[in-house]
Amino acid sequence: MSARFQRFHRIARGVQRGIAMIESLIAILILGIALVGTLGLQARSVAALSDAGLRAEATIAANQLLGIMNTDIANAAAYAVANTANPGQRLAPWYAGVRERIPGATIEIDVTPTAGTTRTEVDIVIGWQRTTDSQVNTHRVTSYLSPAT
Repeated sequence: MSARFQRFHRIARGVQRGIAMIESLIAILILGIALVGTLGLQARSVAALSDAGLRAEATIAANQLLGIMNTDIANAAAYAVANTANPGQRLAPWYAGVRERIPGATIEIDVTPTAGTTRTEVDIVIGWQRTTDSQVNTHRVTSYLSPAT
């Protein structure tokens, strides 16, 4: 090897000293960012799954109440309840069951006879908040009951 080449080789090696360490640190940084992103996505998916479960519970509860009311159409007005009011005697067992399955649920039921018909409009609104810092979710079901002819 010529002296000139050896000198160039020593200079090049000196310049590259520490490059592997910098590359390793950058790779670790990128991996860390990816892991934090993955954990964030996992947390959001768990929250979405929990909200979906509570929405399914609200749907089942509303359908259950409509079934109960359908067999007791003559007393449909007794199932109405304002958002923060205590439920009546007919509604109390269903109300307690919903509050047990959906902790902290808010329930509002409006029962309105439709003018000029035998139909009764039932509007059921069930609200919940999964955690204190999450958004308030509501599920509304509107249906019509009519006596059998």
